[in-house]
Amino acid sequence: MDTISVNQFRNNLKGYLEQVFRKNKPLKVNLRSGGAFVVLSADDWEREQETLFVLQNRDLMQQIAASIETHNRKPSKAGG
Repeated sequence: MDTISVNQFRNNLKGYLEQVFRKNKPLKVNLRSGGAFVVLSADDWEREQETLFVLQNRDLMQQIAASIETHNRKPSKAGG
């Protein structure tokens, strides 16, 4: 994640926002007070929320683990 100062962000707001959308990559902005915030697209934020939901859902994680285990047990069909 790229990091810039709040002054850089303010001076080229449009350019940085276009970069966030074009690259689908969040941007960290450091404040003079020592704090910081992150700019990301709404689509990226929604994907992050969905990922967190899955990771925090024990039942879904168990289903994923069982699916991976089943997949890994299947014999390989390499070499045709």
